[in-house]
Amino acid sequence: MTQIKFGTDGWRAVIAEDFTFANLERVAQATASYWKSAASSNPTSPPTAVVGYDRRFLSDQFAQRTAEILAGNGFHVVLTSVPTPTPAVSLAVKEHKAIGGVMITASHNPPKFNGFKLKAYYGGSADPAICQAVEKRLDSTPTASMPWEQARRQKIIVVKDIRPRHYAAVKRRVDFKRIAASGLRLAHEAMFGVGAGCFDALLAGTTCKVTTLNGAHDPFFGGINPEPIPHNYGISSAYLKKHPHDLCVVTDGDADRVGGMDGRGNALSTHQLICLLLQHLHGNRQLGGRVVKALTTTSMLDKMCAAKGIELIETGVGFKYVCAEMLKGDVLIGAEESGGIGFPGHIPERDGILAGMMLLEMLAWEKKPLTKLLEQLEKTYGPHRYARIDTRFPLDKRAALMDFCKNNPPAKLIKSPVTEVKSFDGIKFIAADGSWLMVRGSGTEPILRIYAEASTDAHAASLLKLGQRLTTQV
Repeated sequence: MTQIKFGTDGWRAVIAEDFTFANLERVAQATASYWKSAASSNPTSPPTAVVGYDRRFLSDQFAQRTAEILAGNGFHVVLTSVPTPTPAVSLAVKEHKAIGGVMITASHNPPKFNGFKLKAYYGGSADPAICQAVEKRLDSTPTASMPWEQARRQKIIVVKDIRPRHYAAVKRRVDFKRIAASGLRLAHEAMFGVGAGCFDALLAGTTCKVTTLNGAHDPFFGGINPEPIPHNYGISSAYLKKHPHDLCVVTDGDADRVGGMDGRGNALSTHQLICLLLQHLHGNRQLGGRVVKALTTTSMLDKMCAAKGIELIETGVGFKYVCAEMLKGDVLIGAEESGGIGFPGHIPERDGILAGMMLLEMLAWEKKPLTKLLEQLEKTYGPHRYARIDTRFPLDKRAALMDFCKNNPPAKLIKSPVTEVKSFDGIKFIAADGSWLMVRGSGTEPILRIYAEASTDAHAASLLKLGQRLTTQV
């Protein structure tokens, strides 16, 4: 039998290779078994689960089969009627007081992949303990299921569109009246994912103009991986150069992550977006709370928090760690380098749709071009340029490399002395001027990720080369 290994918040595999109906049934049954054990200590009658899916090959059928198995195990199921953003599924889990949720998606992975994302009862990604508990129950009990027609007839499986509730929640989190009256021109690069149409629906009847780019339902994602990184912006960037907008929001395949362009096709880093949002939430909205960032996120946040007297929490890489801090409360914003941004009073989860609307609110509030707002940030906190590469590296040598890096830090990064070494998730070297270099292994592949940030692109590239040289030491 195929060995199934859970990653960050679930299981992903190649469709028809390992991601098959037979293997999906094993995972769905293990999930049901875990939820039944969890429900026994906090019984509801009967427990509810939410199941959603994206636009990938067979996602709707994988979701239906998951719903049948959950129904066969005594759960009532809310199944989305259309491809739906992951944050809408997380919100539905929270609003229905469900025991958990499943999202059939492989997020930003190539088109040949699909996945089974687990959502916990609190409306966020399942933590490692939950994922491990589900893994342990694989093949422990025979698969139980309820026939589709019977489950539908008895209303044990209810099929509904949960997106309107998500839209309503997003509108409550922003100053919607201000946005509606702004007349802003928003472009949305949907990357052929489930985010397509969301901003059209949210901003219908307002003075805003919405242009959706690459919104067609294409399981091949137009030949790209639906990831919000500049490499994938070519077509939309060319369009924006000819047809300027005020902002272009980019969402990934399942719309939980966000990227952006300045409205004229120039790519923005996630780091810039996070800093803009912090400046807006703290400066304009006058909101307080802790800032939570993953290790690989810009040091401009450190400088901003120090200047504003805000407590900064730095976590391991992965939004599950940010989520854990958000669950404690008193968080102003939670963010990670790969495009995940979470907001208080919503769900402890990244939400690309809400992040896009927050950026629009910022522009409506400031009444200044995005480029001017970025210039103001750099004038105050200095330029920050980020770079990253992934390189193949043997798994059996990784521990030795991390040990070497921890005990033999470079004396300087460019010309600034190294003042701190962090080793709780990979190894991160931090210099006195805020520049940093980090090496960290992938959780499941023989891949080493090298990250760097410095004051110029050339210096960031130089730090990446230093990172590559370190990998030759073992």
